[in-house]
Amino acid sequence: MSAPDGRVVVTTDVLVEGRHFRRDWGSGEDTGRRAAAANLADIVAMGAVPTGIVVGLACPAELEIAWVEAFSDGLRDECALVGASVIGGDISRSDAIFISVTAFGDLEERAPVLRGGAGVGDVVALCGRTGYAAAGLAILSRGFRAGKAFIDAYRRPEPPYAEGKSAALAGATSMCDVSDGLIQDLGHIAAASGVQIDLQRAAFDVPSRMVEIGSALGQDPLGWVLGGGDDHALVATFPSSGSVPDGWQVVGTTLRAADRDDAPPVTIDGEAPTMAGWNHF
Repeated sequence: MSAPDGRVVVTTDVLVEGRHFRRDWGSGEDTGRRAAAANLADIVAMGAVPTGIVVGLACPAELEIAWVEAFSDGLRDECALVGASVIGGDISRSDAIFISVTAFGDLEERAPVLRGGAGVGDVVALCGRTGYAAAGLAILSRGFRAGKAFIDAYRRPEPPYAEGKSAALAGATSMCDVSDGLIQDLGHIAAASGVQIDLQRAAFDVPSRMVEIGSALGQDPLGWVLGGGDDHALVATFPSSGSVPDGWQVVGTTLRAADRDDAPPVTIDGEAPTMAGWNHF
């Protein structure tokens, strides 16, 4: 791990068995990939390049060694996608599995892209898929196994790692990864930046297979796309006078924040959304 100019970003995340993952829904390697991806995506969402992670693992004494080894393999292999390494950690005994990952990143002499930099009139752009992991979670929760692409997306997210740096170099004014749902996470940008964000419904093309699964489960697939988390796509704002990088899709704009205290921070075609993202409490 290195940062020659001393400009480092850091993030941490906790996964709890039964709340963030289940062993009967994915392998130890899947869990390792998910745990690493959640943190590496946070690093690239600040415009940095991931360099390393440290991991804390608390688990029951009877947990199979094979699961722990597969978990370690998943951490290593996900880090390898971005040239990072597992550089340390700790282990302890507990009644359930608790995982804590802290990731570090090098800004390469750039300023970090924060959530509070969006200005009125910026465009909002998205890179990566949303709704896939939420659809996979819904399938698994109902005990189904159809819809492999969505189940795989839940088990092993595929963040667009390279695009965080691309966005920073293109002049992104704010950015975050979509871990709690697009509306929820854009709400964090809106609050930090003092703006309102309006999304365009027409900008979101729901895959036909997701529509079919939503119909079978009695759920609105647009709710997965706009409210579902765990895909770790990147969402950013860019000056309207600039250019949005290739691979990013414009999905909305920033507006002057409403004077009313009860005004939603994020709207869809000017209307308050009916779906919400993940709230830890």
